[in-house]
Amino acid sequence: MAQLLVRNLDEEVKERLRRRAALRGHSLEAEARDILRAAAEDVSVVPGAGLGTRVARRFAGLGLGADLPELRGETARPADLGAT
Repeated sequence: MAQLLVRNLDEEVKERLRRRAALRGHSLEAEARDILRAAAEDVSVVPGAGLGTRVARRFAGLGLGADLPELRGETARPADLGAT
């Protein structure tokens, strides 16, 4: 396993990480590992990519085999928010 030393970390940042770790029942070190792991997994995000592209990448390969129909040409209708 590799080790990483972070120097010059603001005390406020360290304290916020400590509180976040405590809320999740983790040690500060485990919380930092989780954050770094998640950040490293997100390398597929292309800077400037639109929301639709990012959503498509996030859910790619999850088994949605059918195309979703588009609603072009449909008349927009207000939602019925009345009590039933």
